[in-house]
Amino acid sequence: MTVTGPCNALDVVDVVALGESMVTFLPTRPGRLADVPSFERAIGGAESNVACGLAAAGHAVRWVSRVGADGFGDHLVEAIREYGVDVSAVRRDPLRPTGVYFRTAGDRATDAHEVAYYRAGSAASAMSTANVDLAAVRAGRVLHLSGITAALSDACLELLSDLVARRPDTGPLVSFDVNHRPGLWRNTDGPDVLLDLARACDVVFVGTDEAEAAWGVTGGPEAIRALLPEPGVLVVKDGARGATAFERTAMPGAQPVPGGAAVPSPEQDGTPPAPAGATRHRPAGSESTTTFVPALHVDVVAAVGAGDAFAAGFLSGTLRGLGIRERLRHGHLMAAAALTVSGDLATPPSRSHADRLVALDDLEWEKLRLGPGWTQATERAAEEVRTP
Repeated sequence: MTVTGPCNALDVVDVVALGESMVTFLPTRPGRLADVPSFERAIGGAESNVACGLAAAGHAVRWVSRVGADGFGDHLVEAIREYGVDVSAVRRDPLRPTGVYFRTAGDRATDAHEVAYYRAGSAASAMSTANVDLAAVRAGRVLHLSGITAALSDACLELLSDLVARRPDTGPLVSFDVNHRPGLWRNTDGPDVLLDLARACDVVFVGTDEAEAAWGVTGGPEAIRALLPEPGVLVVKDGARGATAFERTAMPGAQPVPGGAAVPSPEQDGTPPAPAGATRHRPAGSESTTTFVPALHVDVVAAVGAGDAFAAGFLSGTLRGLGIRERLRHGHLMAAAALTVSGDLATPPSRSHADRLVALDDLEWEKLRLGPGWTQATERAAEEVRTP
């Protein structure tokens, strides 16, 4: 099911994503920002990228944020709505602008690029517990957050901390992408804040490069898990190498995690159940399984948005109750779609196409070679993306 129009704040959706989205200006040709004569308009934002990816994959998704009462705000809301995302809980700020940013085309060999952000004092940076529709935020089977929001302002950090700390035991599964952005933090507390938030969430995404930059962890996925033993699921992304998921299992005698896709009635406590098979935050010391899935071979156009797409694919598999290996593979496929376009957002493969690729054996999976346009391939043409 996909939400295509306004819905009541108490309507329960599969995923709620809260965070800032910005209007993005992409260069019409390679070169320094100083030399690029014109740009094409697009949209970008970690949480809205995840929301759009999940909606395109057929899930009911709500994006919660604030934008300016300006043309850029109009464009963001309309563009995200067109992906099938419910934007009824997005608020307009008459005093603050919508954030924008410009970037150059990345260098394939070095990933060198320039980014110029104009987001200080933006409408989204003023999000707080007082001006965000908290009922709409909590009415999802999964709540997706990221460390970027925590870095925008003290009020945003308080909002995230409140959502994580005050969630009921039977409430949404809380997904958190660390998204360490040193340039956004106003002080040196960023790494500690991100660590505290990650330790309190149910599903956590982090890159090995982020863990090293933020926390000085250099021992690979196992060392990151040692630092973050609390999340029910920890996904450690290691670039072109692949991703490792650590999933907690219930100890003997432990209570089962609430699951199922049933939507509670308004007479209940208003808290939606977590997805079937989801693993909620458990105390450190419970048993854990480790699963590694190699990344796909991709002809990369631009790396921007790939991490958000990976999270969307993984969460889509979680909502569908798939196994951890299948969730990781869906993450890689969504990331491959983003890697083969120039902007933040890409059209994902159809569910049937993705499921067929996910079902390949290990040798066939490692033989896949994906380039621009691969998600548009027909079932017959999809066979041709495999190398002999």
